[in-house]
Amino acid sequence: MAAPGPGEYFSVGSHVSCLTCLGQRLQGEVVAFDYQSKMLTLKCAPSSGKPNLNDVILINLAYVSEVDIINDRTETLPPLASLNVSKLANRARSEKEDKLSQAYAISAGVSAEGQLLFQTIHKTIKDCKWQEKNILVMDDVVISPPYQADNCKGKEGSALSHVRKIVEKHFRDVERQKSVQRSQAQQTQKDTTLSS
Repeated sequence: MAAPGPGEYFSVGSHVSCLTCLGQRLQGEVVAFDYQSKMLTLKCAPSSGKPNLNDVILINLAYVSEVDIINDRTETLPPLASLNVSKLANRARSEKEDKLSQAYAISAGVSAEGQLLFQTIHKTIKDCKWQEKNILVMDDVVISPPYQADNCKGKEGSALSHVRKIVEKHFRDVERQKSVQRSQAQQTQKDTTLSS
């Protein structure tokens, strides 16, 4: 069957096999099906090979030449797990705050290096925000442009020392990454020259 006709649908939990118009065979368990848009969602074996993961594939049935139902689910499904709505709301609020912080930094004219450093610090220390073009960490440490370890100011102590170490490591990692990219570019250039 190319696509379901009126009144036809796929039961959640059924196992199906689809042949795309590109000749690719997709097989998996039906997670969802929307009749109006002809979209089928399948849970498939992981392409990563990790046994505790699954791939989830959205398939537009308009681009499928064949669908075979391998195993139709007839019994009723177990009830869906309840969602922790407050945890989801907190996560959404946190993500929104992060995006607003990034937008603020861009609008304030903070350099790309400063934005990257902020993200690095924020991964370790959540109490991190922008104060104009300065990064304020735990309300104790201020990092001003050009955002080097020497630009970390605050009351001497473990907080200042910890933030300086994060800044130093960040710039070492950035420099190491640039070095690797340069050597790869040089190698590519050498290979191109040799093959010419």
